[in-house]
Parts: sequence; C-alpha cells; structure tokens
Amino acid sequence: MNAPQDHWLVRPMTIRRLWWGSGIVLALTVAAQLFIDVKGYFGVDAGFGFGAWFGFAACAAMVGISKLLGWWLKRGEGYYEVGDD
Repeated sequence: MNAPQDHWLVRPMTIRRLWWGSGIVLALTVAAQLFIDVKGYFGVDAGFGFGAWFGFAACAAMVGISKLLGWWLKRGEGYYEVGDD
C-alpha cells in the first residue's frame, strides 16, 4: 500500500509559494498607485498606499481588541464544574 499523500495546501512548498504570491500581488497593487490618480473623499485616503496601511492597522486593531475581550471574558478552570453537594 502507498503512504497517504499530504494535501497540496499543507505542503511547505505550497505555503511558501502562496505567501510569496500574495506578497507580490499586494506590492503590485500598491505600486499601481504610482500610475493611477487616486481621488480621496477625506484627504488622508488619497495618500500613497492608504488601502494597505489602513487594512494592516484595522487588522492589528481587531487582533488587539479580540485579545482584550478574551482576557475580559475568560472564565476560571472550575467554572463549568457541578457544585459541591
């Protein structure tokens, strides 16, 4: 019998290629602003790479807020145990 093959999405080479491909697409998207005139509604959103840094900041804020919520909503180890009868 043959050994089971790893799924293509969990192979280290595939993961590395996906990271590189995503990074290249992001860099090309940001670089496209050099050739496209961006008109913003609020002034700051017309800045170079606004979508990239705003998306990163929003993601970092969500991670930070979720960490705080996890700490605040955390229950003790014995929270779900039945009372001592």
